[in-house]
Amino acid sequence: MSDTVHSLSTNGLTPKRQIQRWSDALTDLCGQFDVDALEGSSLEGRINYTTVSRLKLCQIEASQHRIAHALSRIRLSEHPYIKIVFQTHGVSHFEQDGLHFDIMPGDCFAYDVSCPHTIISPSLTRHEVVIVPKDLLKERGFQLSKMAPCKLSARNGTGRIAYDFVHAAFGEAPTLTPVNAVGVADALIDLLLLPLRETGAMFDRGSAEATYVRAQGFIREHLRDPDLCIDRISAALGCSKRYLHMLFSDRGMTVSDYIWKARLQNCRQELESQNGKTITDVAFSWGFSSSSHFSRVFRKYFGIAPSSVHKGLHGGMPVDVVLE
Repeated sequence: MSDTVHSLSTNGLTPKRQIQRWSDALTDLCGQFDVDALEGSSLEGRINYTTVSRLKLCQIEASQHRIAHALSRIRLSEHPYIKIVFQTHGVSHFEQDGLHFDIMPGDCFAYDVSCPHTIISPSLTRHEVVIVPKDLLKERGFQLSKMAPCKLSARNGTGRIAYDFVHAAFGEAPTLTPVNAVGVADALIDLLLLPLRETGAMFDRGSAEATYVRAQGFIREHLRDPDLCIDRISAALGCSKRYLHMLFSDRGMTVSDYIWKARLQNCRQELESQNGKTITDVAFSWGFSSSSHFSRVFRKYFGIAPSSVHKGLHGGMPVDVVLE
């Protein structure tokens, strides 16, 4: 299963210990910050958090407070994250690089944690947060050197869809297998980035990273097609096969490796889902044309035979018996 939900609270601690507990919690999640309870006599806060693959999902509630990431503390290696925040209660005032934003309930807000910033919440706030490693965004064509804080609406459109998915993913995270968690995380990142791409934030369609992202999208869309190949992908993207080879080799794989890996991951998810299909049905539905080849590459990639996954979930019945 995926990670469980962890909780921490400042309730019952002295004011000094509350500040320390909150600072320690933030450090564990995404880096070091100065914390101030403002005019309050205490900082009453609660964090529930979990992970889905490489993403951290958090539900945070806190009384009035201020957090600051100061220039004197900047060490980029300690803050390699982008935060995407969905405000659900209260108002927060954000400042970074001379820009000021008021974050209201229903707003979605994204910013680079490594850059100096201040967030002031003058009263009780609640928000759901996704902490995304920068490396995952670079793989999807985002130009992080260009990233400025960005406020969007989560009341409708793609912002609302992204929020609903985040909320559901948090609730279901403990039930996910590691393989399924990777798929959910990939889908979640793509959904979260939809609103940012609509604004054109940090995204250069003509860049190498953007072409790689478009190639990934085309492959996902046509993954079940046994005729999917680099010729079709390069033709669809309007680039040369050599350029496409370079994009994938720079990331340590060939185009073919990427396609077969994606197919194998989807095959395993289907074999684990108890959907009544035989192993052969699953393999052929995801573009494999030989059962023996599928079994061989499945064992090589996962270290177990597909029949082991299938039998483990279907009571040891013959691998090509369809369960009604």
